[in-house]
Amino acid sequence: MADLFDPCLTFTLAQEGGYVDDPADPGGATNMGITLATLRHWDHEPTLGPSDVQDMTQQTAAAIYRALYWNALRGDSLPAGVDLSTFDFGVNAGTRRSAELLQQVLGLPSDQVDGAVGPETLHAALEADAATVIGGLTEHQAAYYRALPEFDRFGRGWLERTERRRQAALAMLQGTPMA
Repeated sequence: MADLFDPCLTFTLAQEGGYVDDPADPGGATNMGITLATLRHWDHEPTLGPSDVQDMTQQTAAAIYRALYWNALRGDSLPAGVDLSTFDFGVNAGTRRSAELLQQVLGLPSDQVDGAVGPETLHAALEADAATVIGGLTEHQAAYYRALPEFDRFGRGWLERTERRRQAALAMLQGTPMA
């Protein structure tokens, strides 16, 4: 599979935007989609604060995204478009949840739905019709968002992002550059 990390990262950064610290958002202080908790984990520095998140560079965000999200989800080994659908949702909802949804959409047996993209998941992803997988992921991701208690406040944005993700993933699958 091709390394499509850079276009996937570009998509995700455009969705995430800059620094925010919305008291209603359980993520707290966030910049480019990276939360304070994630930055503390990355830097092994529990004393970092919101200003450190605000001052974080795009280079640091990219390194975090590659190591903790893209590599964790084995993005380089997933089909084009499926990689974006899995990565961007993983950024928003966690890599374990994203991997579990991928495994469910692929129809893996329940004992293989473990939230880790391993050989069985990769084999199933490569054998499946990527457009069908992208459609299934979109449906499952939207259902996940609708079930969240914060849906009334953030739901419209989450669903709009989900649709943009679907469109971009299908464009990647067809080899069309993302807008």
